[in-house]
Parts: sequence; C-alpha cells; structure tokens
Amino acid sequence: MKKFLAAALLAAAAALAAGCGVFAEQPFVEVTESPLNWLEIHYYRAETNKPVNRINVRVTGDGQVETVSGTSRRVSDSFAHETADGTWEDMRTNRYRADPKRIREVFQELVNAELFRREKYGKSTNDPSPRRFLAVRAAINCKNYSERVNMYEEDPDLAEMLYNVILEFYRPGAGLK
Repeated sequence: MKKFLAAALLAAAAALAAGCGVFAEQPFVEVTESPLNWLEIHYYRAETNKPVNRINVRVTGDGQVETVSGTSRRVSDSFAHETADGTWEDMRTNRYRADPKRIREVFQELVNAELFRREKYGKSTNDPSPRRFLAVRAAINCKNYSERVNMYEEDPDLAEMLYNVILEFYRPGAGLK
C-alpha cells in the first residue's frame, strides 16, 4: 500500500510539474495563422487642459488591421452615449492589410510574454505610469483575455510590448478611410 501511495504522489507531482494541474490553466499556446485570432489594444494619454487623444488598434490573424483614433470617447468605448459631447464626431478610421506571418509572430511574442496569465504575481507596480492607460483584449488559439485594467499598472513590461504593437501597426493615413 505504501508503494502504491508513493507512486500516486509521484505521478501527481509529475503531472503538476508538466502543467497539468487541476486548477492551473496553461497560458502558453503555439500560435497558428488563423482569421479567428485577434488582438485589440486601447490606448490614451491624458494631457492637462486638452481633450484626450485615444487610439484603438485591432489586428486579426489573417492580416486585417483597423486603427481608430481621435478624441471621441467612441474610439475606446463602443458603448459611449454622450452624443452632446463636442468631441463625438472626432474619429478617424484606417484599414489595411499586413503580413499574416508577421502578425502570427507578434501574437506569439505576446503569448510568450504571458498575455494570458491571469495571476501576474510580482508584475504589478505601485508606481503607475502617470496619465497613460492601455487595455487589451485578445482571442488567440482559443485562449481569451479581456479585462478592463490598466496594463501599465498590472504588468508594465507587457504594457510596453503592447505599446510597441501600437507603434508598429498604427499608421495614420494608411489604407482605406
């Protein structure tokens, strides 16, 4: 009986070490090229005495890129309803195609940087980036992330990677209007 119990404990420890724990979800995936994969990043930097300029970048796995920018709240909030706001109409939308292989690489880099890890132990900061907000939603290879938290506070390193994605794909004036 002791040998059976020892073998069972050893098998359970091996399963946990391999990432097959009962409660642990594996946050890493091998990203494939798929039109079902997508990433959406909302970013704004609030400056004093100026309207907030917002940027929304949506990238899909088949190469579709849509960027929306402007001071309208609708840029980063699909449910905005303040139609009397003076910035309501200030939105610019651009669409273009990017290389799906490059997008797969970007998605894989973000997955490897623990985009899907829910518990970001030791990554949050008590010294947030002042007046900067970045939120992300993603669905990549059946893994989903959609939390309305400021990534600059939750995971500053990942936030900088996501900001670099914005810099790579936000091309004002590119594509169709």
